[in-house]
Amino acid sequence: MGEKVARVGVRRQEGYLYFIDKQGDVSRARMARGGKKGGSPVKVARVGVRKARGYLYYLDKQGDVSRARMSRGGKKRKKKKKKKAAKKKIARKKRRKKMVKKRKAKKKKKAKKKRKKRR
Repeated sequence: MGEKVARVGVRRQEGYLYFIDKQGDVSRARMARGGKKGGSPVKVARVGVRKARGYLYYLDKQGDVSRARMSRGGKKRKKKKKKKAAKKKIARKKRRKKMVKKRKAKKKKKAKKKRKKRR
């Protein structure tokens, strides 16, 4: 999976999480179990690995420092269509205006009919 960066040969103990810290050294921290909180990190081996950008550094099964290229990207998400939503709003407003005009026209017709009947 990855390439070896430094041979360290760290022996692991159960109940600890091993990782490469910011300084490039191997550290470990007690894992939280059953409501108990985890411990603070302690340096196990001073390696001083210089970390390159775009790589994931980890402690492999042999206890050596290795790195793997991080996969970036993955499946692209669909972009949101904002313009269509805006068009829908405009279309809705236009429809509403037309409906209001029709209602006003109907009211005028009814009012005219009433006037004619009164005469």
